[in-house]
Amino acid sequence: MTTTVKGQPPSTEVRRRLAGDREPVLVSFSLGKDAIATALALSDAGIETHLVYLYAIPGLGFVDDTIDRLQDAWGITIHQYPHPSLWRMLNSLVYQPPERCSIIEAAQMPTLDYDATWRIIKDDLGFPQRTWVADGVRAADSIQRRASLTRHGVMKATSRKVSPIHDWLIDEVMGRIREADLPLPWTDPKRGVRLPIDYAWFGRSFDGVDERFIRPLRGHAPEDYQRVLDWFPLADLDIMRTDIVKDY
Repeated sequence: MTTTVKGQPPSTEVRRRLAGDREPVLVSFSLGKDAIATALALSDAGIETHLVYLYAIPGLGFVDDTIDRLQDAWGITIHQYPHPSLWRMLNSLVYQPPERCSIIEAAQMPTLDYDATWRIIKDDLGFPQRTWVADGVRAADSIQRRASLTRHGVMKATSRKVSPIHDWLIDEVMGRIREADLPLPWTDPKRGVRLPIDYAWFGRSFDGVDERFIRPLRGHAPEDYQRVLDWFPLADLDIMRTDIVKDY
């Protein structure tokens, strides 16, 4: 069962067009449920895919575990590159102690947006700039996402971004992942679907260094928690801030 996005073709037609191009498609692979379902749907359509994970923090053990499991299951390589937010947070001195600020400023690291990041990735992997980049954006996720898909389209010719499961509902996403029977570490007790451990700890895929993510990491994966602090030493202050606000 699917939903309808006004003025846009159904996702079956989108995947048919991509298959008709007979060219590889890159997948912005966040390790979340929608990204996994996107990769599966494209594969079902006979489309050659190459998965790319953009990391906010390099070398997190629980992330590497999920990537290793999926690489082994699918017999592929999941390419890893820095997320644009990593550069942005470092250059903005997010959660940095005073003694690091001058060093970071002197480094003059680039601040890249998504488009620049994907241009670099395509060049590095040897793909032409016309290569489509697929994401797991779905209209049913929020009013904002539906409005964006309606306004900007599901196949954006200029940026070469495409949303191949934009009209899927959550049951279709979970159903396709269930069929795949992936060797992932956590089973959703409500739906019986195996998912990355992120969903047990955070309720979603890992996506930042604020209290929502680092508090569970501190309890479940102390080494990964310390890894976050290696990059953003004052991130644990967000736990303190949240606790103070709750007390009021």
